[in-house]
Amino acid sequence: MITDYIMENIYLLMLVALIILAVLDIVVGVSNDAINFLNSAIGSKALSLRTIMIVASLGIFIGAVYSSGMMEVARKGIFVPAMFTFDEIMMIFMAVMITDILLLDFFNTLGLPTSTTVSIVFNLLGAAIVISLIKIGANDSQSISDLGQYINTDKAIEIISGILMSVVIAFSVGALVQWVSRRIFTFHYEKKMKHFGAIFGGVALAAILYFIFMKGLKGSPFYKEMSGFMDGKEYIVLIVSFVFFTLFSYVFQKVTKKSILLVVIAVGTFGLALAFSGNDLVNFIGVPMAAYHSYEAWSVSGVAATDFTMEVLSKKMPAEPFLLFIAGGIMVATLWLSKKAKTVAETELSLSRQGETHEKFEPNMLSRGIVRGSSWISSALSSIVPKSTQERIGASFEKPNEKKLTKDQSIDAPAFDMIRASVNLMVAGVLISIATSMKLPLSTTYVTFMVAMGTSLADRAWGRESAVYRVAGVLNVIGGWFFTAFGALVAAGTVVFLISWNKQVMIPILLLLTAFLLVRNYLNHKRKSSTNVDPKALKKSESSTVQGIITESADNISSVVSRSNKIYTDVLKGLAKEDNSKLKKSKKGVAKLESEIEDLRDNIFYLIKNLDETSVRGSNFYITILAYLTDMAQSLEYITKKSYKHVNNKHKKLRFSQIKDLQEIDQNLSAVFEEIAEVFDSGKFERISYVLSRKEEIVNQISEKIHKQIERTRTEEESPKNTSLYFNILLETKDLVNGVMNLMEEYHTSYKKE
Repeated sequence: MITDYIMENIYLLMLVALIILAVLDIVVGVSNDAINFLNSAIGSKALSLRTIMIVASLGIFIGAVYSSGMMEVARKGIFVPAMFTFDEIMMIFMAVMITDILLLDFFNTLGLPTSTTVSIVFNLLGAAIVISLIKIGANDSQSISDLGQYINTDKAIEIISGILMSVVIAFSVGALVQWVSRRIFTFHYEKKMKHFGAIFGGVALAAILYFIFMKGLKGSPFYKEMSGFMDGKEYIVLIVSFVFFTLFSYVFQKVTKKSILLVVIAVGTFGLALAFSGNDLVNFIGVPMAAYHSYEAWSVSGVAATDFTMEVLSKKMPAEPFLLFIAGGIMVATLWLSKKAKTVAETELSLSRQGETHEKFEPNMLSRGIVRGSSWISSALSSIVPKSTQERIGASFEKPNEKKLTKDQSIDAPAFDMIRASVNLMVAGVLISIATSMKLPLSTTYVTFMVAMGTSLADRAWGRESAVYRVAGVLNVIGGWFFTAFGALVAAGTVVFLISWNKQVMIPILLLLTAFLLVRNYLNHKRKSSTNVDPKALKKSESSTVQGIITESADNISSVVSRSNKIYTDVLKGLAKEDNSKLKKSKKGVAKLESEIEDLRDNIFYLIKNLDETSVRGSNFYITILAYLTDMAQSLEYITKKSYKHVNNKHKKLRFSQIKDLQEIDQNLSAVFEEIAEVFDSGKFERISYVLSRKEEIVNQISEKIHKQIERTRTEEESPKNTSLYFNILLETKDLVNGVMNLMEEYHTSYKKE
């Protein structure tokens, strides 16, 4: 019964599934594209987050309602509809939506921005090519050379070339405009904005408003009413707009005593949100709307689905205002609620942040090569440009003397100033407007991202301390863009092939798989982004006094000692039972401990910078304490690595006598570690002298075990691997004890001085 119903209503069920997939596509698409219009405002913190979200929401909603003119690409932009039947078109559309959602959600989970335009275009291209090849294979009179009859190859080539050009041009123009802007206004721009702010505001607002009409509302009824007035008079409109907005900027600054940059950032955010929604909504609902119109035409035709050709998609289709209204509402809700949008935004902000931050990407060979090459070019230019000119230019890039922020503190501070935010919005808007007027295809994501990277470079945000990380990040993102195109092409082609094999079986399976992957990615992302603080995690010292540093260090010492005690005991248990999983877990525990200690070492610069003049001695104490903590972690890392390697390689198990000796050492060492943790947790530091008195006892015990093993090796030991491992553990344990006792002695001495 159910099977018969599915067979009879397969296309209606496919249409319902496509509508549900459209909602999901909007959610994953907005989560990725939100960085296009949010990051400049969020990064500068010129406006409150609530204000930014309200402005962006208005832009999204208005753009969505007026986006009907952009729906053509999903119907006839990539393939020739007349060459396909209704049955084939529905399979193409189903494959496109499934792969598009999974691909975008994959990038959202990674926190990487990609292009929804490229994703949908190459999904359509991949699915259409595979169906075309199936049709060609079934037709004896056709060969692969006839593929051009089915696919708009010229359009595909035009899109690819447009994307490559937009990446280079956006980066170059963004860097140039930011460099000129910084030379004029410098980082001390508040005073200069009083004199030149009106002109800058006039240029920026005129450019952004022109962009709103040219790109944001193009294709809408409102634009058509204005086009008669605008066509052929663009330069006059721009000049009049510049004069008007210059006067407006002057009056605004005089009356409100606030910078016109606030208005520029607000209007620019609105304009980019409008353009994104008006033009990119096709990427999310264009395919389902085309499927709806296809189903509507076929259902009244009386022709079999496998015989009904889709010439109807080549015609102009009516707008669906109600559907656009709903889509706009879903986009706005996603903007406010999506956690993954914040993850993607953090990636661009970390790559463009002016100061130091936690870098999200590791350097690679290519990024190091680019940085070395750039340094060489910079040195060559420095030898040519007169020193006086270099000094004048350098003066424009001198930053205000402010308190040095740690990497953690930088996250809550503005990533860049309002000058850069305004340039980002203005340049992105102008470039997109020019491309639109010239009818060149491009991706708003690529343009806005590369403009932001260009302005970051020009603003010297990529200094010697961060360049290799930032360049690696940009290369990762650009590589992801190419993966988007290739992945979409291959994935959509594969999915449509599976669907064409058996629709009734494969579509339910693929939909269930899609739901499973979306839920899994959501749960994984939720777990990774959880803000639960580990109570045992090491904390960076933020005190500016010696006493404060000594007090704050107590918690870190207690945490490291407690964790070291557990790791050491677990390693010995793992060796005794040859438990690979326990040893592997211990390795991860040591790696996490080393990483946290390394973060504390990275914080030394900021600690010293922010110390009181009378408390500089505290930095010497802090550095010494970290050195001993590092020694402890390195000893644990060596013991854990050697033990894991021994068990993982299936070498002979340690003798019972060896295990027993190690456990005796562990008992004494655990007692000392527990005593230390109790001392620092309770603040009874006078008991440190008792801990120090235990050093000789434990060191002698380890020396005794070493001597005992030497005797065993001479008379009864047969395994070189066992002997090597046992000696390594004992010697590193002695180093661990020395590190702990040196730490106790340093703390005891410094505490008594206060």
